[in-house]
Amino acid sequence: MSGAPDPTRTRRRSLGAGLVGLLAAGQLLGCATTPYSFAAHGETDLTLKLREGESQIERGVPNAWIDGFGHYFFSLPTKLILLDWKVDNHDISPEVEKSLEEYLHANGLCNTKVRLNQYAPGGEWQRLFKNREMPGGWRYTLGLLAVSFYTILPERLLAGFPFIGGGDHYNPFTNTVSIYSDRRPVVLHEGGHAKDFASWQNRHWMGVYAALRSIPLLGLVVALWQEAVATNDALSWELATAGSRESKTAYRTLYPAYGTYLGGTAQTAASFFVGGWILYAVQYGIVVVGHVAGQTRALFVRDRDAGLEPDVVEGPPAPGLAVGAAGSTEAAAPRPPCMQRIEAVPAALPAEDAIPAPPPPQDAVPAPAEDAVPRPPEDANPAPPEDAVPGTPSSEGL
Repeated sequence: MSGAPDPTRTRRRSLGAGLVGLLAAGQLLGCATTPYSFAAHGETDLTLKLREGESQIERGVPNAWIDGFGHYFFSLPTKLILLDWKVDNHDISPEVEKSLEEYLHANGLCNTKVRLNQYAPGGEWQRLFKNREMPGGWRYTLGLLAVSFYTILPERLLAGFPFIGGGDHYNPFTNTVSIYSDRRPVVLHEGGHAKDFASWQNRHWMGVYAALRSIPLLGLVVALWQEAVATNDALSWELATAGSRESKTAYRTLYPAYGTYLGGTAQTAASFFVGGWILYAVQYGIVVVGHVAGQTRALFVRDRDAGLEPDVVEGPPAPGLAVGAAGSTEAAAPRPPCMQRIEAVPAALPAEDAIPAPPPPQDAVPAPAEDAVPRPPEDANPAPPEDAVPGTPSSEGL
């Protein structure tokens, strides 16, 4: 029967097409690339420096009651969504800590503060006021709100709880990474956010980049982009520095985690067409698809014992070393100062490659032979006066 098209069916088709597009775009963004790309710019003169003697990575004092409630109660919803018991478990292992430290140092992020299961509102307020790398207009508006929420709703206890709990995150207004999960892919992902913001050498654009995420609707798209950048970098780092086991874990963790952002965006878009339980079905359905995609992608990771580019952990090549293809003379970026690693220098050149010393200039005066210097007669030196004190040093020896 002919007639006007059903508006309900048209809206559902538009919704379906939009969700498929969002899902496809999100999953295509999450892939590892090689060779690994270091931070484009890194830190600047305006970067807030750590105080003398201040540790870049700090841990909160263990508290069985607070950490227990956080791990076994408040973070259960997030654990269930991501199907990972170590998410927001408030117990970060030294191995996970080291992986984040290596990542930050290799990318020249020597002054990015890292707080492992630590609640430090005083320190964060100080960093907010002193971080001149972020323009004051953004720090004293959005940054003020961010640190206020950090202070009022302590993630040390509430991390992983829906709506108010937050969790692992990077705060660009204080240049601080806060970690509550004992998962290597998660901490690398948050480090990826720090690297992403450091790539904005212009501080004003850095502030705009942070603020765009807070704009209604547009902020959802910006958030998807920022999360994709951090996810890609974490996956690429694992491909370059770790074995296949770590890469598989990264896909299984980061794909559904990205699915939570994609699902939230899809839910907002769907709210213009439908309502009720369908919105939750859309949101968590995409998370399920993220799990399936992560598990599937992990199956295609080739077995390997180590990363494809193990030297990446050492940071960019030192000045003067060739990069790229063999024989290339392209100038290499200097190593970050926080690496404090000594370059390996060959002990000696092979005999056939030895470089002969240049001949002396023609007008050079040859040194006299040892026997050519006349010796004074034995009685040439006068005897010391009778009142001289033996063993007293001369003024030249002081």
